[in-house]
Amino acid sequence: MSASCDCCNTADLCIAQGATFSRVIRWKADGDEVNLTGYTARMQLRPTAASATTTLALTTENGRITLGGTAGTITLSISATDTAAITAGRYVYDLELVSAGGIVTRLLQGIVTVSANVTR
Repeated sequence: MSASCDCCNTADLCIAQGATFSRVIRWKADGDEVNLTGYTARMQLRPTAASATTTLALTTENGRITLGGTAGTITLSISATDTAAITAGRYVYDLELVSAGGIVTRLLQGIVTVSANVTR
């Protein structure tokens, strides 16, 4: 059983093990793109929300998240080598944006399903 709240946007993701993963998310408020200039972003995959183990971390600092400034885009990128290293299964994630002033916004959360690679 999973719980949800009205305060967070939920989107489930599917990652094909051994394949390059790329997803573009556009952040809008009142129909307009949010200017992400000066922001950083971070996202973690974990087996459960309470787990101390981070399966994969995506950040603007490690290059796995790219922010599109005034376009309001957030691009998530995971190499085929990195997806191959993730055990197939179900994980949880959340995506946080941090403003230049230090305000943290949890923009998105959900379940990540990593489907097993057959062709190797």
